[in-house]
Amino acid sequence: MNNKTIIFLCVLLFSFQGFSQTIKSKSYSFMLGTLLSTEVPFKDVYEIEDLSAFQLLDAREKEEFEVSHLKNAIWVGYEDFNLDRLENLDKQKPTLVYCSVGYRSEKITQKLLNEGFNQVYNLYGGIFEWANASKPVFQKTKQVKHVHAYDKVWGVWLNIDEKVY
Repeated sequence: MNNKTIIFLCVLLFSFQGFSQTIKSKSYSFMLGTLLSTEVPFKDVYEIEDLSAFQLLDAREKEEFEVSHLKNAIWVGYEDFNLDRLENLDKQKPTLVYCSVGYRSEKITQKLLNEGFNQVYNLYGGIFEWANASKPVFQKTKQVKHVHAYDKVWGVWLNIDEKVY
C-alpha cells in the first residue's frame, strides 16, 4: 500500500468517525460518512420520537415530495430553493430538514444557518433511513408505504418493498 492510499484511508476514517448517528446498514452508514460533512448539526432518525417539535422542511424535488414525505413537512426544494418559501417560519423554533439521504438537505441546512435559523438540523440518512426504520411517511395527509427512490442507483439504500422511480 502506498503512502497516498494510507493517507486517503486515514482521512476517510477520520471523517467517518465524526458521525455518531445510528444507521442500521453498515454499508449505508459508510456511504453517508463519505458523502456528508460534519459542518451542520444532525438529528438521528432513531432519536426522534415526536416530529411535532420541529418545523419540517423537505429539500427534495417536488415530484419526490408528492410521492411521500414526513408528516406536516413543507416542500422547499433544492435546485430551485428560495428563502421566500420560508417567510412564515420561526427562526427560533427547531427546524428539521431532510431529503433522500441527507446531501441536499445538508446544503439547505447550511443556507438556513447562514440566514439566522438557530436550531436547524439535517436528518441523518434522510427519508430513506426514516422509511428503513419503519417510521411513517405520508402522501398529503394519508399514511402510505412508498417512497420516491430518486433513481435506481440511489434506490439501493432504500430497504422497503414499495419504491417509486
